[in-house]
Amino acid sequence: MESGGWMDGDDHRITVLLQRIRGGDRQAESELLPMVYGQLHRVAERQFKLERAGHTLQPTALISELYLRIFRDSSIDWQSRAHLYAVAAQTIRRILIDHARSANAQRRPRPDQRVELEDVIAGAADRPYEVLLVDELLTRLAAVDARQASTAELRIFAGLSVEETARVLGVSERTAKRDWAIARAWLSAELNAPVAGN
Repeated sequence: MESGGWMDGDDHRITVLLQRIRGGDRQAESELLPMVYGQLHRVAERQFKLERAGHTLQPTALISELYLRIFRDSSIDWQSRAHLYAVAAQTIRRILIDHARSANAQRRPRPDQRVELEDVIAGAADRPYEVLLVDELLTRLAAVDARQASTAELRIFAGLSVEETARVLGVSERTAKRDWAIARAWLSAELNAPVAGN
């Protein structure tokens, strides 16, 4: 596991800071940000690895938007550090979906062009149509198996390792690994399923 990730540090301290943030304590925001910034930056860099020149959404903008959405939302009833990771993954997903919808998201792959899930994961910010498709597929998967969908969301949109994902979801690494394998196989198959009319 990388040092400086979301799983390093004091769980209790982060939970206390989250509770203080919920109470409107801006000083707690200042204390928490350095503890999570490294992981946020790692996520942003991962999402923009295949970024094209002149892309309208930059890694720093993704981090800033994430920060504003989650730490300035007084309606979030922070429970724990694991809750923070789950909310962050959901928020990153929403930011990228919003960006994909405003971009040229109608540019579909050619019918004979295979879409690799790993490519979408590595360069989500530069693949608006595929991001929207993965979002739709995760919503469908959640209706069948919510934990597998959460596992995929944490792996794809937050860039967490299997170990980190297991800790966030409160399951064993073996379970997280199995859930990810099943979800990844299903997503990969659905990404390349024939589209009606093609």
